[in-house]
Amino acid sequence: MKFLRLGPAGAEKPHVQDDAGQVFDLTPLTGDIDGAFLSGDGVARTRAALTDGTLPAVNDPGDGSGLRLGAPIARPMAVLCIGQNYAAHAAESGSQPPEVPILFFKHPNTVIGPLDEVVVPRGAERVDWEVELGVVIGRRARYLDSAHEALSHVAGYVLANDVSERAFQKEHSGGQWSKGKCAETFNPVGPWLVPAAEIDDPQALRLRSWVDGEPRQDSSTADMIFGVGEIIRHLSQYVVLEPGDLVITGTPEGVAMSGRFPFLQAGDVVEMEIDHLGRQRNQVKAG
Repeated sequence: MKFLRLGPAGAEKPHVQDDAGQVFDLTPLTGDIDGAFLSGDGVARTRAALTDGTLPAVNDPGDGSGLRLGAPIARPMAVLCIGQNYAAHAAESGSQPPEVPILFFKHPNTVIGPLDEVVVPRGAERVDWEVELGVVIGRRARYLDSAHEALSHVAGYVLANDVSERAFQKEHSGGQWSKGKCAETFNPVGPWLVPAAEIDDPQALRLRSWVDGEPRQDSSTADMIFGVGEIIRHLSQYVVLEPGDLVITGTPEGVAMSGRFPFLQAGDVVEMEIDHLGRQRNQVKAG
């Protein structure tokens, strides 16, 4: 089962795809795939409705119907990001592996669909890509005691690209990273939200990226320094995570900041995929 949102930007409608690939309209159950739906037992209610056959079937977006594929979650209240969470990426960034999770934020309006254009912001010099596992919160998380308990607060997983402007991040930062992370369109998400129960092990997912068809990143979430459960547990000691919040968990080596690849330019095409979570394709556009 996969959750997706179809329609024009800002007017997407919720849908669900069953295991056979048929897409169904989810509006009989909810107005959107958001925190209220997820915390209101929305995943279980959707599964029951699919079993009962009470949801109307719709044309698959791949059949020429022309429906835009939006981000699979409504604009989250918060996008929380973990930095340097793969040792090899920390090394290519010139840093030692962190002893505790590094937290920074992206503005919620960075979230766009998995096929939308990424816009280069005014004055940008070094736009970079970062394939990441995204975690969508399903229950309010506050002062959790263990990584095991934390995983029970996860609604599902998504593919995310933490697009970054490295000059803004490092040279204009004043000590924080978010100036280089918050430009509009800097967080393509999707195509799907896959329920947590359907991912056997979030620490056993292959993640890859390409630019103009050339390989860039190829790693596994097994290489995370801090796993999903520990990240959520740790964050809950400092911030109350709300249903619908998006946590992106760091990127492996193979980004432009390493010096091995050129930074993104207008016209480039960035593609990413994670096992079971689908594939993105975003063209870079001048702002």
